[in-house]
Amino acid sequence: MNMHLKNTVLAASALLATSGAYALDAAAAKALASKNACLACHAVDKKIVGPSYQDVAAKHKGQADALEKVAARIQSGGSGTYGPVPMPPQPSLKDEELKLLAAWVLAGAPDK
Repeated sequence: MNMHLKNTVLAASALLATSGAYALDAAAAKALASKNACLACHAVDKKIVGPSYQDVAAKHKGQADALEKVAARIQSGGSGTYGPVPMPPQPSLKDEELKLLAAWVLAGAPDK
């Protein structure tokens, strides 16, 4: 299985998972979001400074490359997608951390 297909399958599995193992991933993602100050500007279901995680998930629903797009946006930051206020970049996050956060956001930022 090539690497891109493998990553896509893993991302899809993470989004569809409902087992106790997913709860651990959600908790880790939420802790990572908290540690990196993401929760200062984003909430699960309402706009604060940035869009809600549910709005981000809805915007990317059905997009095959959503995980890569959201992970890249987290890493590079930027503005204009949801308004003029810039999101600071997170260049120090590792690829697996970026993918964990992106998968969590695309799942609507579940608590468990």
